[in-house]
Amino acid sequence: MSATRSLPGFVSRLLLACLAVALLGLAPHSGAQARESRYGAIVLDHDTGNVLYSVNPDRRSYPASLTKVMTLYLMFDALESGRMTLDSTMPVSAHASAQSPSKLNLVPGNRISVEDAVLALVTKSANDVAVVIAEALGGSEEDFAELMTRKARQIGMAGTTYQNASGLPNLAQVSTPRDQATLARALIRNHGKYYHYFSTRQFRWRGQPISTHNRLMLRYQGADGIKTGYINASGFNLMASAKRDNRRLIGVVFGGDTAAWRDKNMAQILDKGFARANGPDIRTAKVEDEDRADLDNLIASAKGGKPAAKVVKAKAVTKVAQRRREDDEGDTDPVSWTIQVGAFNDYKPAHLAATSAAKKLGGLVSRATIAVDKSKQGKQNLFRARLSGFTEDQARAACKRLSRAKKDCKVIQPSA
Repeated sequence: MSATRSLPGFVSRLLLACLAVALLGLAPHSGAQARESRYGAIVLDHDTGNVLYSVNPDRRSYPASLTKVMTLYLMFDALESGRMTLDSTMPVSAHASAQSPSKLNLVPGNRISVEDAVLALVTKSANDVAVVIAEALGGSEEDFAELMTRKARQIGMAGTTYQNASGLPNLAQVSTPRDQATLARALIRNHGKYYHYFSTRQFRWRGQPISTHNRLMLRYQGADGIKTGYINASGFNLMASAKRDNRRLIGVVFGGDTAAWRDKNMAQILDKGFARANGPDIRTAKVEDEDRADLDNLIASAKGGKPAAKVVKAKAVTKVAQRRREDDEGDTDPVSWTIQVGAFNDYKPAHLAATSAAKKLGGLVSRATIAVDKSKQGKQNLFRARLSGFTEDQARAACKRLSRAKKDCKVIQPSA
């Protein structure tokens, strides 16, 4: 009788215990766990395909602007077949012009050459230019995305589906670090004569310099390409290649918290890859086990050994800075500063004002880009003439110089 009476109490305690376990499972993760939840990376030998570093290499996420590598792959196909030449020009549609930043701010009815389009994608990661290529080769961006997915299957990218040419947010557009490494390897192998474009540090568009977003390429010994990417849903991605002593490695990182962390992590795993490539053979399964066990150390060292509390705090600040861009794909670190040099009712005077300011600033804009932001003020369109991509000191110095020339200028913080 007493045992029967105690049964409801036992059941209650059991339910409470189960609830506690469930709640523990939903508790906030540590900084390292949160990072690993979307982190994935791989390093492989270009010649042999051997995997030299691997953590979550088959975890699907959003490729962001790494998408443009496939867009360029299909353009290189067209160049090889003779369908296009580097001097061929392509028309700009209203759909292409309407893409979110990063962009060249192309105007419907304009034309852009194939070579300028290639350079715009490898440096500025221009979304409007990606759509121009898609429509020139596929008729529509939707049809071009089908061609991209078909090509992906042909070269062995089993976990990738494309929905657009740029990498702008789309829940159905997914890939994996392994697939992106496969793409880089196929591009270098099959279109090596065009790979040099990914080493471009700067090109001029309508008289203005546009610098590469790929900071790792400027700093890492042997690095010569190939593409950065960022959307809020994926974090900071990077596809890289480096060559030392006649050995080329390909690395891919998905899910960095910042561009700086992603670049530092890529440098570390490429270093590990080169060390392993020159050492004894190691089985792929053993590589992933070792690298997963070492992930916490990689994270800590990439952050300079800061404790978890500081890492989380820094991450929160970065998220605030990213809030205004969470639906964009800009490829630059979202904490860059901007200056505004005027606001107009039409696009052309806004673009002219930004271009004029860039010319007056000269060397100060070597890493900045013209950005005409369109918004609504009541029923009227408002076009804000801006230059973006500055550090805080550069932005303030730029406005000071323009003010001395009696030109309007306002510094805009990253979170504004």
